[in-house]
Amino acid sequence: MDLKADTRTVMTLDAGGTNFVFNAVRGGEELFEPHRIKARSATLEEVLTKIINGFQDIRGALDDKPVAISFCFPGPADYPRGIIGDLENLPVFRGGVPLKDMLEDRFKIPVFINNDGDLFTYGEAIVGILPEMNARLEAAGNPKRYNNLFGATFGTGFGGGIVNNGRLFIGDNSAGGEVNRMRNRLYPGTSAEDSTAIRGIVRVYAREAGISTDKAPNPKDIQDIALGLVEGNRQAALKAWEEFAIVAGDTLANAITLIDGIIVIGGGLSGAWNVYLQKLVDEMNASYQSLSGHSFPRLEITALNLENPDELAEFVDNKAMEIKVPFSERTVIYNPTRYIGVGVSRMGTSKAVSVGAYAYALAELDKH
Repeated sequence: MDLKADTRTVMTLDAGGTNFVFNAVRGGEELFEPHRIKARSATLEEVLTKIINGFQDIRGALDDKPVAISFCFPGPADYPRGIIGDLENLPVFRGGVPLKDMLEDRFKIPVFINNDGDLFTYGEAIVGILPEMNARLEAAGNPKRYNNLFGATFGTGFGGGIVNNGRLFIGDNSAGGEVNRMRNRLYPGTSAEDSTAIRGIVRVYAREAGISTDKAPNPKDIQDIALGLVEGNRQAALKAWEEFAIVAGDTLANAITLIDGIIVIGGGLSGAWNVYLQKLVDEMNASYQSLSGHSFPRLEITALNLENPDELAEFVDNKAMEIKVPFSERTVIYNPTRYIGVGVSRMGTSKAVSVGAYAYALAELDKH
């Protein structure tokens, strides 16, 4: 898909539990500085008015007519029909809200809605980490190419998305890639999201520091405390990010077992990757102990930290070799390594969502 050559304009929205971020995309590039408004609202009418006004502001700033609206919205939802269900992080949505129909009635153009993790992953698969890693492999003379991408977003919640051979995998119930409900390795009675969202970082810091959660710093400050950049309870900060890394690594190891591809991390907590990413990858590569007493890797593949220069070099290095075909003089090329990589968003989460939303809308429009 050559996005840069396309002159159509699509209005986009990255709708999270904390902020609504509006923009427009043409030729695969955002046209404006992100237009942000707070998502939290007292009533459904208030939040719907914010969405309408946000798109009206973007349309008013455009120099051409948009061909579609395409955006992400939290689930559960019937995404193909654009109906939003009961949302935990936006509690004013209850009982099914036909958001697609409302916006099509108002703006008279097609509207496409997907999960944030889906569109984030789609954007990174088209113009982000996936083509970048394949370009690095090509530059190193390595014939290996990757076609599958799993995207994980860590922020107000924990989301996921899957792209397989250039196609977004949504699932029969619009729930493909939703790893937030996987079991929490450290607290098995609850979900992974309880330790991989903002509330998990704040909760563990408060617990370890012996303070209430409303007195705890925000995750960015907890990151800086862990790095020794600002004052605070460093042991509590390190413990908070350690628990995050263990639960996130365990969950991603389970998810990638079914997908076998590169993993890209985004969301508000992705900026703290230098605190937790190596431990997360190490958790993915941890060993199991069999009932017969021997140890073996939990993954059949090896995860490498793409933000670690040494592991990135290992990832792109060409280890292919010639091996002989039995009973023949012929040889074939064989690469014995089975690597996947875990890296951070190359363009930022909101931009990846915007580009993914743009690409998805164009693909859907071109079907008709």
